Amino acid sequence: MTHRVRFAPSPTGFLHVGSARTALFNWLFARSTGGTYVLRVEDTDAERNRPELTESLLAELEWLGLDWDEGPLYQSERRDRHREVVEDLLGRGLAYLCDADNAEVEGSSITDGMAVRFRMPPGRTVEFEDIVRGGVSFSTDDLEDFVIWRSNGSPMFLLANAVDDADMGITHAIRGEDLLSGVPKVLLMLDAIGAPHPTYAHLPLLVNEQRKKLSKRRDDVSIADYRERGYLAEAMVNYLALLGWGPPDDVEVRPLSEIVDVFRIEDVNKAAAFFDLKKLEHINATYLRALPRAEFIERVGPWMGEAAPWPTERFDRGVFETMADLIQEKLRTFSDTPRFVDFLFLDDPVDDPDSWHKAMVKGKFAAEILDGTAAAFADCTWDAEVLKDTVMHVGEAVGLKLGKAQAPLRVAVTGRTVGPPLFETMAECMDRAEVLRRIARARARL
Repeated sequence: MTHRVRFAPSPTGFLHVGSARTALFNWLFARSTGGTYVLRVEDTDAERNRPELTESLLAELEWLGLDWDEGPLYQSERRDRHREVVEDLLGRGLAYLCDADNAEVEGSSITDGMAVRFRMPPGRTVEFEDIVRGGVSFSTDDLEDFVIWRSNGSPMFLLANAVDDADMGITHAIRGEDLLSGVPKVLLMLDAIGAPHPTYAHLPLLVNEQRKKLSKRRDDVSIADYRERGYLAEAMVNYLALLGWGPPDDVEVRPLSEIVDVFRIEDVNKAAAFFDLKKLEHINATYLRALPRAEFIERVGPWMGEAAPWPTERFDRGVFETMADLIQEKLRTFSDTPRFVDFLFLDDPVDDPDSWHKAMVKGKFAAEILDGTAAAFADCTWDAEVLKDTVMHVGEAVGLKLGKAQAPLRVAVTGRTVGPPLFETMAECMDRAEVLRRIARARARL
């Protein structure tokens, strides 16, 4: 039998990293088993449903490369089918009308202003085998009657999911662990409508550094935000795949096509997965370094345009292309790029107080270093190795090694203590007069 899995997000305004992980694991299962990946949008809540939110969600899935085989299918378009099932359950006494006080009201058909609750059968045990969590069981005596139809005339999440899974032939439901408690209710409804049960796999929770569940109120959880901050889609997908699953050969950084080859849903573990930003940055930096030069220059383009911190007319593409060779190895994200090159396209370098204090105030012999380099740079050969040797000799004269000696010069020229290779940048991208002007400017400030 062909596996059919579905990713069923709610259009809540953005794609959460947890939802993206769920989308990915469904996609990986479908691709690794030759199954069908169905995208279904859970938009039955009319008050929260706005087309632009759905469009944003679909755009992020497309950016991640998680293409679907069927859909997007919209639950809101199936309301008549959902109503039909609720009417049938009411007619058979498996559900009942209730008023605003949750009191049962006589009637066997949906009534305006009335909600409908599923009648929980007493004394039963609902059991199922979860691929990740193993055997799971619930007693119906611990579960209350639950709403399946709102008083405003729309189906509840659980009812719509059960009906749509049955009608669409969904064989596997791969979701987050937080949805585990709803499974017995779905299974009871599937039994009531005579539909088979899908196989469930509940992925472990995602937690932050404090081992608390990721929250959109306190954590960075929007895929769109990571996209805007310059993370690569291929790096983000690679990292999401490692949240609860690990490759059998322990090779973590690899293309998505290779992940498909080694992925098994049975290898997902139960333990909560730590969303580690440092690890994500490491993986992203690895992918950045591996980009061919031309592709890197093309893909970093949006961060070099109107949003960059320099006047558009000051940007020199030729200079930037030269700098690309010097900075690509040092970047963590595309959005890091402007601060590595901004000093080249501004009248003066940025004023970074921390860098100035560290190199010029707290550091030793800043004035002597600037005076010495200014004198030596005035007539030396304008070559990276010569500039490096020059600063090294100036530093040695006051008892400093190159690493300490170049700090005041770097801040004078670039504004920061951290940046691209200093001597190559000056030799290849700046002329002598501009470097000397910036050294004099910093010296005067001292």
